[in-house]
Amino acid sequence: MTTGAMLATGALTAAPAQAVTAPTITAKGGFLMNGATGATLFAKSADTKRLTASTTKIMTAKVVLSQSNLNLDTKVTIRKEVSDYMVAKGYPSTANLIVGDKVTVRQLLHGMLLKSGCDAAMALADKFGSGSTVNARVKSFIGKMNTTAKNLGMKNTHFDSFDGISNGSNHSTPRDLTKLARSAMKNSTFKTVVKTKSYTAKTITKTGSVRTMAPWKNTNLLLGWNGTLGVKTGSGTEAKYCLVFAATKNGESVIGAVLTAPSEAKRTEDVKKLINYGYARIS
Repeated sequence: MTTGAMLATGALTAAPAQAVTAPTITAKGGFLMNGATGATLFAKSADTKRLTASTTKIMTAKVVLSQSNLNLDTKVTIRKEVSDYMVAKGYPSTANLIVGDKVTVRQLLHGMLLKSGCDAAMALADKFGSGSTVNARVKSFIGKMNTTAKNLGMKNTHFDSFDGISNGSNHSTPRDLTKLARSAMKNSTFKTVVKTKSYTAKTITKTGSVRTMAPWKNTNLLLGWNGTLGVKTGSGTEAKYCLVFAATKNGESVIGAVLTAPSEAKRTEDVKKLINYGYARIS
């Protein structure tokens, strides 16, 4: 076959994909990529820095899961500082962890990624940061988050917290968060956790008895819709409604993010539009 014929054939096969009309979304920023190839399928203000809210916890999990010789069954004792932090921040989203309880790393990941527990996020940051105080360890952990962002080519991202409660300079973009999600979803533990709809943890109390926690329900209500496998919701007064998502259907994989949607319902509509559009573009 001649080069001209090959080009002609390519143009013919590409034409139907180009004919799909790009959706209009209400979120201020959005991005969608082909999960298999990384090719861009949709972009709206994809490189504009915005607040990320709890989608930040994807990076917290990524840093934890990249630790060498990680044992997911390692027990972490919940410190009083975790409770103090939750009080100081006005009781943000919580996994309802109890001071003195021993909770495994695996359980903390579920509490952080399903229930969006800021307490679980802090316990992990304290465990996997380095230093002689909780503050030092947390600061060290956030440093690891930023190093990982740089290594992933997340050029417009900076973290100043482990849970997305910004201290003035916690921001990312739809494109950067999609890059992060694509990387995180390659980890089997992460992928398993974020697609879990409900998880019941059994922790060990100070006295050594077993405490059965109330089930942690996943805040991502899109799970299971049209092949949706994750990834993480986020919401806040300024951040509005955010969602980093991944979906696979009939071997076609899409990953994306929407930031600053006006409501939870609009966020859901936006993501559904993007997932359907992505499948149509790929097929």
